[in-house]
Amino acid sequence: MKIEDIVRKKGSEVVTISASASIAELVDLLAEHNIGGVVVSADGRRIDGIITERDVVRHLATDGAPVLQRTVGELMTSQVLTCKPGDTLEETAHTMTYSRIRHLPVASDGHLAGIVSIGDVVKYRIDQLTDERNHLLEYLHT
Repeated sequence: MKIEDIVRKKGSEVVTISASASIAELVDLLAEHNIGGVVVSADGRRIDGIITERDVVRHLATDGAPVLQRTVGELMTSQVLTCKPGDTLEETAHTMTYSRIRHLPVASDGHLAGIVSIGDVVKYRIDQLTDERNHLLEYLHT
């Protein structure tokens, strides 16, 4: 299975936020969409960075409540790992596991084309394994 298959099934809509938004606005956005990470983008197409709930929690632990007044641009990760639509599920799972990241933007021709989470990767891998199991069971029972 390729990443483009996952994006096709789940949709290519990606929640983005501008680097100038406050962390308080980010927290509201994460809660509103029930998500754990947001791509930072000035135009919704270019990937300027990524910020996750983990980033916020870690800064809250060290800086306290004033972190909510800081901007997304101050806390975001600007060196963003991405995957391509043609990447395999296995390649992407490997990247996410060994880089210890839970959200991976999908980039096509340098532009944002979707996002996959570790939950997406696990779900689709479980679906693959279930299909394989069912085919083997059918084969054994015929």
